[in-house]
Amino acid sequence: MSTARVALLCTLLLPALAAAQRVTVPVDVGVGPAAYMFFGPVFDDQPIHTGVKLSVEAVLDKDWLKKNQRAIPTRYRKYAKSVDEVRISPSIFIPDSFIISPKLKNTGMYGVTWKPLGLGLPLSSGPVRFSVGGGLLLTYAYLYSDTLANTHFLRPGAELGVDLELQFSKNFLVSLGWESALYVPQALGSLGLPDRVRDGIFHVGQAYLQLHVRFPYTTHL
Repeated sequence: MSTARVALLCTLLLPALAAAQRVTVPVDVGVGPAAYMFFGPVFDDQPIHTGVKLSVEAVLDKDWLKKNQRAIPTRYRKYAKSVDEVRISPSIFIPDSFIISPKLKNTGMYGVTWKPLGLGLPLSSGPVRFSVGGGLLLTYAYLYSDTLANTHFLRPGAELGVDLELQFSKNFLVSLGWESALYVPQALGSLGLPDRVRDGIFHVGQAYLQLHVRFPYTTHL
């Protein structure tokens, strides 16, 4: 199954299901700790900041797609038969992560990241699922510091990442992963561009661990 066909199927499922009768889908809610690395002056001052990684997705697996073929337009059902799993976030307004990093020494930071557009490509399936993905981001964070200029960081960006998911039971999973986000560079102390990219905020790495719970939910998707 090509990436383009997966993306096409994800796009088509939403309007198709919206017109269908109420359906029951497995919903996956994941939450866990995250560590952030703001490469540049912030990293030099304090290498790691902390936060929380969040995910809420409807998980449409092969069995679900087979049982709910009427929700998929006829001309696209052949694509659905070759898809192992489709994951859909119910809203672009659900945050992807929170930065919650109190000032322990010199610098503290609080913020939130949204991912309005994302695409994941699983490279394996079953109880151990490895995937790669990417997406577009929007991040706001307030940095306050005794050694750096206080900064309202507000930038769009794009990220690439890897995720390893371990399924211990039908309803309980654990995942860990890494994401690298590149932002339009921002100078510390202002919303403008830095004189040199490495003197501002431009690259943020995120390592995370999530605990996932899945449960059935009946709704109009």
